[in-house]
Amino acid sequence: MNICNLEKILAENNQPKFRLEQIKKAVFQEGISSFSEISTLSKELRNLLERELKILSFIPEKVLSAQDGLSVKAVLKLEDGNFIETVLMSAREGNWSVCVSSQVGCPLGCAFCATGEGGFKRNLTSEEMTDQVLFWKQYLKKLQISKSKFQTLPTCLPDRQAGRRVNPKLKIKNSKLRNYDVSNIVYMGMGEPFLNFENVKVSILSLIDPKLFGFGARSISVSTSGVSAGIEKMAEGLPQINLAVSLHFADNILRSKYMPINRKFDLEVLRQALKKYFLKSRRKVMLEYIMLSGINDSLEDAKKLAVYLRSIEKLQLLHVNLIKYNSTSGKFSGSRPETMRKFKDCLLQSGINTTIRKSLGSDIQGACGQLAGKN
Repeated sequence: MNICNLEKILAENNQPKFRLEQIKKAVFQEGISSFSEISTLSKELRNLLERELKILSFIPEKVLSAQDGLSVKAVLKLEDGNFIETVLMSAREGNWSVCVSSQVGCPLGCAFCATGEGGFKRNLTSEEMTDQVLFWKQYLKKLQISKSKFQTLPTCLPDRQAGRRVNPKLKIKNSKLRNYDVSNIVYMGMGEPFLNFENVKVSILSLIDPKLFGFGARSISVSTSGVSAGIEKMAEGLPQINLAVSLHFADNILRSKYMPINRKFDLEVLRQALKKYFLKSRRKVMLEYIMLSGINDSLEDAKKLAVYLRSIEKLQLLHVNLIKYNSTSGKFSGSRPETMRKFKDCLLQSGINTTIRKSLGSDIQGACGQLAGKN
């Protein structure tokens, strides 16, 4: 929601200053979907705001729920006609994370990622990023209301701005679910966040503003494919935000082949950027590693990765997440579970903190590397 436009409307209509705080609380913290829901406002003001201001800067075109009920993907139509995707997921009970997109498309062209296939269109504004979080807060609020009335829940509840339902019903298997609000935010959707750093930074500052969303800094993570300048800027301006690095290879030849960004920011440049990062931030860095069968999943690859990580020196602040490859084309296949376990054991024996990350949303093309912004 555009706060500057809201302030202008309130000022032009001689509203007291406390009205602004009432509206911000209702929108950003309580997750209302319409100004008509704010009972503390007069009917005249509610109607005025409905006419003059949109809460969301896009229209939800499609919402798809995974069969396990633990992830939901939304296709959003922006005001200029472009499409982006965002995902809501629950990796553990009582915890909902929003996967935020930062660009329309992606300019990096990683071979195993669907986002870059359609090319790069433009950067998202800070409002378009925070509105993705707003959208899911509204969704969870509607989910909570519906669960109190129905045994089965709609995959896409009616949205006043969309004006329609998208899908029929989905049975939620996790009947013990208690939390109906967003707990974490990860900038791991479409795009490379550090190629849109200024807008990403403004959006994060809004998310951690206690008068707006009020999220804790440590509940937010930003993922990069290795843009070293962005890593250094984050250490300077957002030292408490979590950093994740899409590493995937510990060999420059392979990494450059499948991740063209490595030709500009190779493993040595990345190593130096992380060393500088640790001089200013003591936050643990997550290293994402997609397991591709026959390409980067051998024990030799694991040993090479261990050597590289040891060269960064702050081993206690590094954690490797091994990720199952989620199909985006016929070019690759994922590693077998046994291969992933052996890879993990090799890293653990080398003193590298390692986990195999749970994959969510692959049946709705909402998992890591699958977001494409297609209607």
